[in-house]
Amino acid sequence: MKKQVIVIMTDTQRIDMLGCYGNPDCKTPNLDRLANEGIRFDSAYTTQPVCQPARSAIFTGSYPHSCAGWSNCMGLSDNVQNIGRRLSDNGIHSAYIGKWHLDGGDYFGLGRAADGFDPEYWYDMRNYLEELTEEERYLSRQTESMEQYDIKEEFTYGHRCSNRAIDFIEKHQDEDYFLVVSYDEPHGPFLCPREFWSQYEDYEFPKKENMLDTLEDKPEHHRIWAGDGYMAASKADFSLKPKYYLGCNSFADYEIGRVMNAIDQCTKDAIIIYTSDHGDMLYSHSLTAKGPAMYEEITHIPFIVRGFDKGKVDPHPVSHINIAPTVMELFDLPVPKVFEGQSLLKELKTGERVNPYVFMEFGRYEVDHDGFGGYQPVRATFDGRYKLVINLMTSDELYDLETDPQELHNLINNVEYDDNKVRLHQAILDYMSETRDPFRGYYWENRPWNPITEYKTWDNRLMTRQRENEEYEPRQLDYGTGLEITQAVRKKGESEAKFAKKKS
Repeated sequence: MKKQVIVIMTDTQRIDMLGCYGNPDCKTPNLDRLANEGIRFDSAYTTQPVCQPARSAIFTGSYPHSCAGWSNCMGLSDNVQNIGRRLSDNGIHSAYIGKWHLDGGDYFGLGRAADGFDPEYWYDMRNYLEELTEEERYLSRQTESMEQYDIKEEFTYGHRCSNRAIDFIEKHQDEDYFLVVSYDEPHGPFLCPREFWSQYEDYEFPKKENMLDTLEDKPEHHRIWAGDGYMAASKADFSLKPKYYLGCNSFADYEIGRVMNAIDQCTKDAIIIYTSDHGDMLYSHSLTAKGPAMYEEITHIPFIVRGFDKGKVDPHPVSHINIAPTVMELFDLPVPKVFEGQSLLKELKTGERVNPYVFMEFGRYEVDHDGFGGYQPVRATFDGRYKLVINLMTSDELYDLETDPQELHNLINNVEYDDNKVRLHQAILDYMSETRDPFRGYYWENRPWNPITEYKTWDNRLMTRQRENEEYEPRQLDYGTGLEITQAVRKKGESEAKFAKKKS
């Protein structure tokens, strides 16, 4: 039997914008069907709620801080291999269709296939724009075009991505392959046919209690971010009617349905992995868009896998960092040592929890443009109930999502939660150490609510962590001996001391 894995993803799709996640007003029949035919994960999280960083984890298997993907508009490190390269080097035909956002170019990309992916099918947003006239390019970037023109589905980027995906599925059904279909929708500035957005003409998105969050016990940068939108939902004339956003959400679902139909006709045994990169605040906590916060609205993402149990709901925390190792294992390939997450294959087959914690972070929104708060280093973890957020430059947060799912009450200074704070804090520090986080240091440890001064020294933990990427690089050498390392993570000077003792 051929092994075929298809990743379908959207951009800026909140978990409560899907019917299968509890909002029947949002029309997503195809994703609802996917959930009924697969496993719906109810506690899935992005690694960073920004386009490029989220994608860097999905397609390299490394956290954004490890692969130089911690901001938009940054090229990945030269020694980082994407999963397409790893699979194609093992004989798996790999194709990527849609938004990429990992080549260091602007929002639209460079128009060139990433290493390892079939150039015949590569189709990033620059490729799409280059098919259009200058006038068409402009109107494709204006939301008001939907009111002014009769936009046809054939004109949209999403429809053309689906066409290419369907062509690939039909032509390559007799071979092993890995296919990614990456939609820009429902990301703004929004473009879809009238029939999709007009159904939300008078629809008001449910007002959440946390839209009235006063932010009194929240980090300072959240209040600065709120700006003129502070307590907007408390105003008498406030209403949230994102008809274009929700219209593009339903349009993305329609296009996904087209691809799903082709899969069902050509390769029914294919594994489908669906997710979105992040969500949108939509005035929760007086905030809009996404940025340096770890609130559920932007970090908690939809995640569905078809090909195992049908109609199952998995409650355990999972992360985008789990996707790349899962794909490798699905193709019976060893998981590279450089990957920083675990495969979910065991959990998919047995339901047994894989992640004791999931980790999230923030570095910067984008490097080419000002705004969005500039550099805002954040590290966070979630254990399935408690979420700890360390905001290095402001103040920290702790939430109990079981009793406070809308994250209204910051418990960071509540001594009744000290045990959980210390446990989660240690988990973050260990994760930063194990993943060679370049921003690690004593300042993450010495927090007012849990002062750890043991490592408040110039050498910090006195550890060395060398990279093990031996599928593509020679094994690294020890600084003190010039010999191949025997242990990648070790105390400084440990290897040369052992060698000297052996020689004597």
